[in-house]
Amino acid sequence: MSSIKQNITQVTREIRQACEKCGRDTDSVQLLAVSKTKPVSAIAEAIAAGQRAFGENYVQEGVEKIQYFSQSDQTLVWHFIGPVQSNKTRPIAEHFDWVHSVDRLKIARRLSDQRPATLPLLKILLQVNTSGEASKSGVDFDQLAELAAEVAALPNIELRGLMSIPEKADDYASQFQAFSALAKARDTLQQRLPQTRLDTLSMGMSGDMEAAVAAGSTMVRIGTAIFGARDYS
Repeated sequence: MSSIKQNITQVTREIRQACEKCGRDTDSVQLLAVSKTKPVSAIAEAIAAGQRAFGENYVQEGVEKIQYFSQSDQTLVWHFIGPVQSNKTRPIAEHFDWVHSVDRLKIARRLSDQRPATLPLLKILLQVNTSGEASKSGVDFDQLAELAAEVAALPNIELRGLMSIPEKADDYASQFQAFSALAKARDTLQQRLPQTRLDTLSMGMSGDMEAAVAAGSTMVRIGTAIFGARDYS
């Protein structure tokens, strides 16, 4: 069985290869290790292997991990990547560095209002429904520009880009098409909001990472390939 260190080395190699294949700088894509449901011992192994950025889906679990590691390491960066419920915005605002899954102005306002003034601006990504599925979270493309302008104007948070979880597709062409649509939306937004640094595209997981990188992803979210299968019991 491979170790978490070996897995991180392998995933990093795959990211670099994907960058080289499409002519991108090999350091232009960040690895976000998705550590939801994983114990602190597994995260500690990843930290020892040099990983600094971690993604969590569940508020209480994520906050407990942040508090645990903050006692020994202040350099870690914590990303909340799960659905954001209105009654859970305060602990997210008080503990996390990034939130990937904002798709409503109400949520952005609550995060802005509840972000402690003693902390740096909370970095926000807007989640976009790239497939148009009613069951998918995210703002629709036709509502994105209005939401982005409103979020960018809020204090205590910093709009940095977009995130998507597209409809599952096994073929590269379909994957690339969905990711390219998000990249194009980001470019259009950047023209409309020239004073806002929209430098982040959070898209791509283990099964579609190559297509995401080719389309312009700057952050890929990888969990199982690093930590192994998740235990939801």
